[in-house]
Amino acid sequence: MLQAVDLRAVENLVARYAELVGDGDFAAVGDLFSDGVFLGSGAPSAATTPWRECSGAARSCYGDGTPRTHHATANSVIEQGEGPDEATARSYVTACQALPELPPQPVAAGRYRDRFARTGGVWRFAERRVDTRLLGDTSRHLRP
Repeated sequence: MLQAVDLRAVENLVARYAELVGDGDFAAVGDLFSDGVFLGSGAPSAATTPWRECSGAARSCYGDGTPRTHHATANSVIEQGEGPDEATARSYVTACQALPELPPQPVAAGRYRDRFARTGGVWRFAERRVDTRLLGDTSRHLRP
């Protein structure tokens, strides 16, 4: 059974991911995943690929060094995984974007389905599956 400290560590990973993406710190996002995989719906990373290999498209940033996005993650359900050092989570996510010529608006909404593994006492993403259910204007979401 997951202890309170483990639940908090997993919650913090979910929140830290959103914070780092919004800050444009993709090297630190890669550190959260280590050898984890990121599976996006319709994204360049849709195949089972280590984060460091698939995050190139997500690294498109604007003049301030960020993707000009805000990812709000909510309604997370965290559960024990198959082993004592494994956990899963399901969360809702809404991504908003604002540009100088574009007011803040939702560009995508969906669910994260995550698997986590604890190695050496440290929790990391083992897998993140993104199930995008709603799309807004994504024409300027990721720059080429």
